[in-house]
Amino acid sequence: MSQVTTISGQGIPLVGDDIDTDRIIPARFLRCVTFDGLGEQVFADDRSQLKGKHPFDQPQYQDAQILVVNANFGCGSSREHAPQAIIRWGIQAIVGESFAEIFFGNCIANGIPCVTASPEAIKTLQSLLQTNPQAQVTLDLTTKEIRCNDWVAPIAMGEGSRQMLLEGTWDSCGQLIQNLEEIKATAPKLPYLAWHS
Repeated sequence: MSQVTTISGQGIPLVGDDIDTDRIIPARFLRCVTFDGLGEQVFADDRSQLKGKHPFDQPQYQDAQILVVNANFGCGSSREHAPQAIIRWGIQAIVGESFAEIFFGNCIANGIPCVTASPEAIKTLQSLLQTNPQAQVTLDLTTKEIRCNDWVAPIAMGEGSRQMLLEGTWDSCGQLIQNLEEIKATAPKLPYLAWHS
C-alpha cells in the first residue's frame, strides 16, 4: 500500500486567507468526466487576473511539490475537483495555518497530507521560499516537523489522519489489492453473494 511518511522537494508559497474551492478550480471546469487536465486549470481565474505573476505561473516554482498556504484554505463548496487539480499540477503535500474540513478530508482520501503550523512559521516559510525558490523543503509526518534548509518548525495533524497516511490505510484500493486472497476466501461465505455459487 502507499505509505506517506516524508515528502521532500521545492515549495510554492501562496499567500492569502480563505482561498476557496472556486478559486482553486472554477465551477466551469467541473463538467469533466475524469480529473485529467484539471492541473492545467488550477487557479485559472486568479492566474488570468495576475497575468503570469501568480506563483503557479512563475517559472521558479514549476517543480514545486509542497504548497504553503495561510488560514482556512479550501473553504467553500465540497468539490473533490479542488484537491484533484492541485494534485494533478504536481503538489504532493500542503502545509498551512488551517484547512476547511471537507477539503482536508478529500486530500487525505487521495494520500495528500494537509498539515498545520503556526501563523508565524507559515509566514517565515513563505518568506524563505520567496527569497530562495530552490530551497529544499521536507515535510516529515514521523517527526511532525517541516524543514527548509536549516530552518525547522513543528507541524500538527489529527492523529487518525496521520496514522492513515503513515500506515497506508488511506488507500482503500491498495488495501483491496493487498488483501485479495482474503477477499476471495470471504466473498463466497457472504449470504448476499450466494447467488454467484
